[in-house]
Amino acid sequence: MAVKWNGGHSSSVLCLSVSAEGLVASGAERGELALWDGGGSPVAQLRLPQAEDVSSVVFSARRPSTLYTSHGESISVLDVRSLREPLQRFHVNEEEINCLALNDTDGFLAAADDSGAIKVVDLESEKVSWSLKHSNICSSVAFRPQRPQSLLSCGLDMQVMLWNLQKARPLWTMNLQDCDMEEESLQSAGQFFNPPLAHSLSIASCGNIFGCGAQDGKVRIFRVTGVRFERELEFQAHSLGVSQVLFMPEVYWLFSGGNDGKVLLWDISSNVGKQQKSPAKSLHRRKAQAAASSRKDGKLNKVASNEHPGVVPKLSIEHGEKVNWLLCAEIKGSRRVLVADQTSSVSAYPLPES
Repeated sequence: MAVKWNGGHSSSVLCLSVSAEGLVASGAERGELALWDGGGSPVAQLRLPQAEDVSSVVFSARRPSTLYTSHGESISVLDVRSLREPLQRFHVNEEEINCLALNDTDGFLAAADDSGAIKVVDLESEKVSWSLKHSNICSSVAFRPQRPQSLLSCGLDMQVMLWNLQKARPLWTMNLQDCDMEEESLQSAGQFFNPPLAHSLSIASCGNIFGCGAQDGKVRIFRVTGVRFERELEFQAHSLGVSQVLFMPEVYWLFSGGNDGKVLLWDISSNVGKQQKSPAKSLHRRKAQAAASSRKDGKLNKVASNEHPGVVPKLSIEHGEKVNWLLCAEIKGSRRVLVADQTSSVSAYPLPES
């Protein structure tokens, strides 16, 4: 059963983040920002300037009292010890920001927006150091753990991209529709009315495995190898679009949240964990896959082992509302998954032991 966190918002909650000290921040429509203690009680609230929707919140890992928030085209930097006027503001994006990402060293902040742009701010110089680009709305961006200049992004152009900040162009790009063209060619044309617009991505703690959720209801798992990535696994997760994916820390367990109102937990360790731990096996497997498939510029023709219709969730939550955001947090010594949805409350669900 979910524990409802109420009293922090009057509008739909759009995003969540947790600090290293266990403080939870939530952003909502109309500029609403709230901070929550471990018991699910609001401890501070603020309405950001112009009352624009708060689309993303990210705590600094090295300075847990610092919170970055995006609202409209702006980024505000706040001190959660005294939640008042922003300490600092950045206005580097030309269109509404969808996602913020902060690297491990707190050196760079990335902001992905509706124009497809990803503006990367050097937080020391407080200037935009790089401007990366999708051809349509960029919905999600994330830095890879332990790799402060490497990041991944996805968008409604159906592209997933791997970037290194030393280069303005992506190191590797994969078009999800191109991946699906061959395997869908024998099916009805109805699939093309539900294209794999990419909504969310999440990177496992190892930094090499990441997941992507798309409008076609599928979750796709990829492995980064050097300057490219390959698809490891794909499965139908939801009956409607996948709005959120989230890897839990230190394990290959992936949450997915969908427009069908479900929150599902997938254990993919048997599919990727062994290969990740054994480089020799991973190399052997990649050679076998290479013999069975052709790849060019990130386009992957179907390999029979990639589609796993038998993948079943480890945990299934009938949440009942379209999922806006997912967050794993340690609450009073036990792990919870927090869910933001179309309502003004946050739902907290207990997690099984790993």
